[in-house]
Amino acid sequence: MTTAASVDYAYLRQIVLNFSQNILDSSRDYLFDARLSPLLRMHGMTHLHELVHYLRRSKDPLLECAIAEAMTINETSFFRDRRPFELLRTELLPGLIEARRISRSLRFWSAACSTGQEAYSLAMLIREHFPHLDGWNIRIEGTDIASEVVERARQGRYHRIEMNRGLPARFIVRYFDRRDEDWIAKPELHRMCHFRHANLCVPPLPFHERFDVILLRNVMLYFAHETRRALLARIHSLLAPDGILLLGSTEQPADLALWVPVLACGTCYFRPCPAWQ
Repeated sequence: MTTAASVDYAYLRQIVLNFSQNILDSSRDYLFDARLSPLLRMHGMTHLHELVHYLRRSKDPLLECAIAEAMTINETSFFRDRRPFELLRTELLPGLIEARRISRSLRFWSAACSTGQEAYSLAMLIREHFPHLDGWNIRIEGTDIASEVVERARQGRYHRIEMNRGLPARFIVRYFDRRDEDWIAKPELHRMCHFRHANLCVPPLPFHERFDVILLRNVMLYFAHETRRALLARIHSLLAPDGILLLGSTEQPADLALWVPVLACGTCYFRPCPAWQ
């Protein structure tokens, strides 16, 4: 009989750390049992100890990557924590729009986008409150380490339970089409949002042009200090000199020398420090 004690959870935690830089506490080992069950079935296994035994015997980078992806936290919802979106609507976007009136272009990045709700929320915010940008080049990039959730984001298809989490009824009718129990984002949202697989902790990042707004919210909670510092240095290089970085409500940059914190409407956002531009 297999028990929790017979499974080398430390070995699994190290795999997750190697691929995603997420530090998992041993108190959360029980999550491996639930989240890796589909992988076990896919590989004809019954218990986690079989998986560990196989990986110790046969190096399998693809399977290790799949373990790291399965253990990634993909908690998200439309307009999650509404304050950053309100801040963008009322203060930040009007200033950026004025500054970009010549280029008529805005670029957003939803880092660790999960199944895409944050990116589509940005698209709806722009279409709903800034209709005069209709002729602009608006591009919203979404990236995530988990290939499965990236594919779901590309489809823009959500169950009614997901739709009811943070999305006003008028937005559902206006920006989604119903298919049975699901809702699919309309073409005008798909045209604005683009998704790809990317590991934030493995350079280089898949972009060269700078962004006007980067949302890196609730991503670094389980990263080591040095991992956060290195990631935010790369993020800094991809943000326009007058650009905006939005982190989670409990997150702070690892190197404050790179960033100027600004408190507005009960929300803190960050601008690149001019001395480092």
